[in-house]
Amino acid sequence: MKRVGIRDVAERAGVSISTVSNALNRPHMVSERLVDRVRSAADQLGYVPLQAAQQLRAGRSGLLGMTVINIANPFFADMVAGAEEAASGAGLRVLVGNSSDDVTKERDHLELFERVQVEGALVSPFGPLEPWLQRLRGRGIPVVLVDAIDDTGELPSVSFDDVAGGRLAAEHLLATGRRRLAFVGAREEVRQVRERLQGARLAVAAYQGATLEPIWTERTTSDRGVAFGEQLAARSPADRPDGVVASNDHLAIGLVHGLISRGVRVPEDIAVVGYDDIEFAAIAGVPLTSVRQPAHEMGRTAAEMLLARISGIAGPELGNVVYRPELIVRASTMSA
Repeated sequence: MKRVGIRDVAERAGVSISTVSNALNRPHMVSERLVDRVRSAADQLGYVPLQAAQQLRAGRSGLLGMTVINIANPFFADMVAGAEEAASGAGLRVLVGNSSDDVTKERDHLELFERVQVEGALVSPFGPLEPWLQRLRGRGIPVVLVDAIDDTGELPSVSFDDVAGGRLAAEHLLATGRRRLAFVGAREEVRQVRERLQGARLAVAAYQGATLEPIWTERTTSDRGVAFGEQLAARSPADRPDGVVASNDHLAIGLVHGLISRGVRVPEDIAVVGYDDIEFAAIAGVPLTSVRQPAHEMGRTAAEMLLARISGIAGPELGNVVYRPELIVRASTMSA
């Protein structure tokens, strides 16, 4: 069906477009008779004013923009939910751009935020974005980074100590007697993955005779985890790791499935630690040990920081909130 516009209402009421606009938005400027006539025509046609256009005319969009790396990962979905909770309390909505591990999509989302004049942007970056973020700020659109830290020191951020998280995961495996560890994750250019690997390396360096094998993947999905599990199971027992740190829970859950499907026991033969502690980690076939990140709280905190800057409550000083990891131990690393 064709969308009913203000011109249609004007034609039905037999008045000008400006009269319709005044009757609906500034009724004090026209007679009561004309207001009734225009509203009657609008009701007959089912006309609904475009809220976005009204807000832009008032100098605001009523929107916050938010980019996430992969909305299919429950970690990012929870982060968005936290941001929406804070935004809703301020009468705003969140326009979400899913980058799907693609820096081109990520930049397209930021350009869209600029065009629709969002009131602020929450950015969980996948690739280098400095010129695009500078453009937003040049338009008077404040930016807060989520699950990231600004290397330039110019942007406020809400992040997670991924070095500590990677170290915590590897130390747990080492404490259970594992010495041949593997780290399975996305390519090392991604800051979060790089820092998790760095933490695991620090833990391994402290144990004599311990080793760490990095294994890289383009996608951190459960199907890739299954494939890696099958590949590890195909190795001889002496050639495969006895402990694995996965860069997220999707990979880890798939990895466990791939191992078990090929006759490798978890955790007796290979222990597995995930990352994020998504809801499914606790109810997987083999409940997954995981490094917990407070995704919902991180999203809410970042949105609250952004709202403070939009409202002018926050001063020019930077805010950088860093959350610490917590290891949740389950059956994928501890035998009954």
